[in-house]
Amino acid sequence: MTVIVANDTPDAIRGMLKRWFIEPRPNVFVGTLNTRTHAKVVEYVSRNSPPDFGMLIISSNGNCQGYQVERLGPCGCTGRKPVVVSGISLVAEAWIEAENHPF
Repeated sequence: MTVIVANDTPDAIRGMLKRWFIEPRPNVFVGTLNTRTHAKVVEYVSRNSPPDFGMLIISSNGNCQGYQVERLGPCGCTGRKPVVVSGISLVAEAWIEAENHPF
């Protein structure tokens, strides 16, 4: 399964995404894609999107968490950053101590 959360999706990209996904809420797309189609969709969106367009893509994966998180472009000004610690994908919100900063 793949979930895409996009920022202000242009009509051309929104129409293309609706070929494989349902859109239960504006700019949120949910569907099941094989690996090849997933790669083609991400490549198409990255090639045809405006510079300020951002997407968060969460999809099933065979890793220990069962999913992977991908980002395309800016995903808002939340200050959150994706990090991988010991092979586990996490989202860092803030660091209290500078010496514990992993990146």
